[in-house]
Order: sequence, then structure tokens, then C-alpha cells
Amino acid sequence: MSKRIEVGIVGLGKFGFSLGEALAELGHDVVGVDMDGGRVRHAQEKLTQVFQADGTDKKALEQLGFKDFDYVVVSIGRSMEASILVALNLQDLGVDNIWVKAVSPEHEKVLKRLGVDFVVFPEQFVARQLAHRLAVPGLLDYLALGEGVLVREVVVEKWSGKTLRELQLPASRRAQVVAWKRVGERRFSFVPSADEPLNKGDVLVVLGDAEDVIKVTG
Repeated sequence: MSKRIEVGIVGLGKFGFSLGEALAELGHDVVGVDMDGGRVRHAQEKLTQVFQADGTDKKALEQLGFKDFDYVVVSIGRSMEASILVALNLQDLGVDNIWVKAVSPEHEKVLKRLGVDFVVFPEQFVARQLAHRLAVPGLLDYLALGEGVLVREVVVEKWSGKTLRELQLPASRRAQVVAWKRVGERRFSFVPSADEPLNKGDVLVVLGDAEDVIKVTG
């Protein structure tokens, strides 16, 4: 596992709770805050610590040690005003990394003006993931980096007998092979050899610019 981190989450609705649960399952410490007693009880068995408190109360966040966490995620329903207030309070407390769920483009614009470290639209992100999975055969993941990065499986056909060095994918296709599974094998090998010939039916995991990776055929 990577370095254990401490994450505070303000707002334990669907997104906040799911994020906290996933982080806890990865072995990280997660402290959640929500005003709703039902949400607090629901999260108690999953997160490291959960408190029923007003996330817009700067003093409460300070007393709960939020200024010392590696990251704090703000996930407050659909209240843009409350979300912005929490972000401002966290900045006043000196929190190093503040991530905020946005509810509208206007909300995102304000958060970026405030200098929030990372802003996310969960619905938009999931919609893009699904759109790419539907449209691109073999797609494993869509990474929202810049204009978008794809991770896609490509089955070797016409590249049979060639090596990755000969193919020169980084130069010719702006793509990089990050894993390789030979025919008949169950597991992928990572950081594949550049000089080993490919065989028909081998599976390559290719990462790169979305527009280029979509066009890659093996």
C-alpha cells in the first residue's frame, strides 16, 4: 500500500460517504463530519471516526483537528454557499490540500478563484467514463488529465512478430504500452520488454492521449 494518509470529509451524502468508504478500504484514516444524525450513524462502521457537527463552523473543524489532515474533501449537498464557506474556513485554518465537490459551473468558477486545490463534478466525471466505455472497444479507464487520457486494451494481430521498440508507439501514436499479457497467460506483466516479439492474441494495455489511443489497432 502507498503511504497512509489522513483525510477529513465534510458532508457524508452519497459522494462523501462513498469516497470515505473507499479510502478506508484502502487502509487510510478517514474522519467524517455531517449535521445529519442518520448519516453519521450510517458511516460509523465504515470510517475511522465520524462526528455530528456543523461543517460550516470553523471552530468545530479546528477542534476536530481538520487543519492537521493531509487532505480535506468538501462534499456538501447542493448548497453552493455552504460549500464555499467551508472552503474559506479550511483555508483560514491552513489546510494544505482542499478538494471540493462542485454543484454547478458557477460554483466551480468561484472555487477556482478562491484557489481551491481540486474541484470535481462527480456526475460529469462518471458520465464521461461511461461515454468512453460505450464508444471505445477495450477501454479500461478514462483519466481526466488535460484533454483526457485513455487506458485501453489492444489485442495483437498485425503487430505479431514485431517488438515494442520497432513499433515506436510513443513517437508514432503518442501512446505507451504499460502492461502486456501473453496468449494463454492470466496475468499482465508490467513494464514490458521493448525487444521481445509480440504474438498474435497477446493483449497490450496502452495509455495515452484519448484521440490517439482510440485509433490504435494492434
